[in-house]
Amino acid sequence: MKKSLVMAGIVLSHLGVNAQSISAYKPDQTKPKAIAGMKLIWHDEFNSNGKPDPNYWQYEKGFVRNQETQWYQPDNATIKNGVLLIEGRKEAVKNPNYEPGSTDWRKNRAYSEYTSASIQTRGLKQWQFGRVEVRARIDSSLGSWPAIWTLGISKPWPSNGEVDLMEFYRVKGIPTILANVAWGTDKPYVAKWDEEKIPLAKFTARDKDWVKKFHVWRMDWDKDAIRLYLDDELLNTTLLAETINADGSNGFLQEHYLLLNLALGGNGGKPQKDLITYEVDYVRIYQKGD
Repeated sequence: MKKSLVMAGIVLSHLGVNAQSISAYKPDQTKPKAIAGMKLIWHDEFNSNGKPDPNYWQYEKGFVRNQETQWYQPDNATIKNGVLLIEGRKEAVKNPNYEPGSTDWRKNRAYSEYTSASIQTRGLKQWQFGRVEVRARIDSSLGSWPAIWTLGISKPWPSNGEVDLMEFYRVKGIPTILANVAWGTDKPYVAKWDEEKIPLAKFTARDKDWVKKFHVWRMDWDKDAIRLYLDDELLNTTLLAETINADGSNGFLQEHYLLLNLALGGNGGKPQKDLITYEVDYVRIYQKGD
């Protein structure tokens, strides 16, 4: 009996040490947790130094969307110290598509002002329904526009369906956390949005160190709804009965892929620093199962 109590104490002590070792200020080095009724179908812990695994991730390159400031390039995404580190740098890169006098924003700049990185799993890791958990730490400085999001594999945007587990930028000058879902309308490239915009001050009022810590953004997605969470707090619920495109299709009843990117400028505001960082600790995807 005494031996059993001693052994139990050792186990509890060991568990306590592990629990205490997960610091909100540092990457989580523990194994993915088990979730009752679900199985882990894919994860990337970003624990091997180097570049993102090409079996999982591919890069976006150049000036891509939203008339943003940054030039996307692979050099700005590196895995080190247990995180995927995406750096937004004040850096001039020559635009090979430059055309003097062009009205196309992708072509009328001879050089970029900033560089950054955007990686995605399209064609490599795609799934329909389940739980997505991404632990990350964001830079809340002016100009920062990090995101965790998914897109459907079929149909043009927005009829393919977009889920923003996390966006951070300034809304009317106010630093804001967003949790959004978008789908198609009867006008090409015009979306209908179910948006939640929460001022960052709501979170920093509770915890003055909020921006120094890692946080878990989560999507729970099934045939009925998409629910978006931040540190287990429900931010947004979108019913899939309401996400019907004009042609009757539903972009959330198909496989999606994941994107992680740090945009600069645009909604983020004009950057005031030479270096803006975005750290992703892990990506974990679960589906129903044993």
